[in-house]
Amino acid sequence: MGSGEWEVESQASKFFDPHSPFPTLHSRSFYEESEDLRARLEEINRRIAAACGRAGRQVAEVTLVAASKTVPAPLIREAIEAGVRTLGESRIQDAATKIPELKAISAEYDVRWHLIGHLQSNKARRAVELFDAVHSVDDFKLAERVDRIAGGLDKRLKVFIEVNLGGGRSKAGDAPDKVLPLCEQIGELPRLELVGLMAVPPFFDDPEDARPFFQRLRRLRDEALQSGAAGEQFKDLSMGMTNDFEVAIEEGATFVRIGTALFGARDYT
Repeated sequence: MGSGEWEVESQASKFFDPHSPFPTLHSRSFYEESEDLRARLEEINRRIAAACGRAGRQVAEVTLVAASKTVPAPLIREAIEAGVRTLGESRIQDAATKIPELKAISAEYDVRWHLIGHLQSNKARRAVELFDAVHSVDDFKLAERVDRIAGGLDKRLKVFIEVNLGGGRSKAGDAPDKVLPLCEQIGELPRLELVGLMAVPPFFDDPEDARPFFQRLRRLRDEALQSGAAGEQFKDLSMGMTNDFEVAIEEGATFVRIGTALFGARDYT
């Protein structure tokens, strides 16, 4: 995943004013942020449960990935203590500092770290060392490299194929018509467990406008399963962010990547 997710989350953050429940991360004291974080997490969980209820789904089917890009380690620690169990980082260099710093508490609470940002081939080794899952595989050569590294580290890694549903050249992700062949190729790699698809739709002021994109990703997942291009473990859909996660859940999301609504608006510069 390239800059698309950062752009979408940054655009979403513009809709939160300083007096809302989602203040700017750097505008308030750490104490105030940690006090509010539990309330924000409770509200997100309530909204996840409501969306599941509307879709006739179980809450346990949906995992909140707390998108912690630019969030300092002490506040991530607060999030873990508040109940967050899956963290999503976008930059390898930031994760390389924060994950080791939070190693003890991550082990204590069985926290999983996911790479939700774009993965460059030259950073693949560090990504395999640090993360439990990668949401942004979109090329077989990259998948082969990740597989070789995982083999050398005696590790099995969960991966998602990122799909470019918007069609923009600047966006990362494989084209939808190439997803099934890529599923078959990655399925042959012994150290990668291909678990699903990920996408970042264009940003819309009205979350309902994102619904067709989520529907398309779900259909792609179902087609891969029905055609035999992917195995039975290929069930996950990583889709939905602060602005549209409820619609994504209604359309089958199993992982929602939420940053602004949990940690507040952030400066991505």
